[in-house]
Amino acid sequence: MKVVILCGGQGTRLREESEFRPKPLVDVGGRPILWHIMKSFAHHGLRDFVLCLGYKGQMIKEYFLNYEAMNNDCTIQLGSRNALTYHGAHAEQDFSVTLADTGADALTGARIMRAKHYLPADEPFMVTYGDGVSDVDIGKLLAFHRSHGKLATVTTVRPPSRFGILEVGKDARVSSFAEKPQMDGWASAGFFVFEPGVLDYLENRDDCALEGEPLRRLAQDGQLMAYRHDGFFFAMDTYREYLHLNDLWKSGEAPWAVWERSRTLSPIA
Repeated sequence: MKVVILCGGQGTRLREESEFRPKPLVDVGGRPILWHIMKSFAHHGLRDFVLCLGYKGQMIKEYFLNYEAMNNDCTIQLGSRNALTYHGAHAEQDFSVTLADTGADALTGARIMRAKHYLPADEPFMVTYGDGVSDVDIGKLLAFHRSHGKLATVTTVRPPSRFGILEVGKDARVSSFAEKPQMDGWASAGFFVFEPGVLDYLENRDDCALEGEPLRRLAQDGQLMAYRHDGFFFAMDTYREYLHLNDLWKSGEAPWAVWERSRTLSPIA
């Protein structure tokens, strides 16, 4: 199954880092957050990726074009006998990564449409964002999608409140206080599963945002189902969130790192 990862946004709220690189290449524990996302899919057997590039997309291309040299020992023979030999084997040997330039200013729906020719016409595919990590069980998500027979599934989570919540009586006395409790509603975490028919809801124009008219129409047509995830999800939108994810990794408490469960987590050079 193909996994489409949306990597083209400008990441303006994380300008401290995204001014110099695309947000998917911002490091968490010494590796780009994009690498973490791909490793979590690979843990569940999904290793065929289509990356929709935009802002500073050439840097993502360079990252993968240089991946072998940067992740293996190597011997370089200089001069007329020019040769390059890699030693050892990194854990991403069987990854397939398609790097698709989907435009500098396109929104998410347009990016998926522009990668359409890399997607199979007769089987579902997954879509997620290049800045969010989760411990969602991909196998259970796919089983849920197959069980309902609709065109689309979105993974949903209960987001925490940005603020502490107080209960205040008529006399102004605070009877309870909860520091950033979980909200009652559900929010999209991405991690979509789409049948090819979802492409009929998208348009190949820059202002087509998946999260706008396409998902609204799918919902109105009864073709959008929600997979409820009660575990970890975190999107890296701001510098504070960047610091939080790095702190989790450094502490050895990165819930999304399902491929590392049997080992102590540590930054990877």
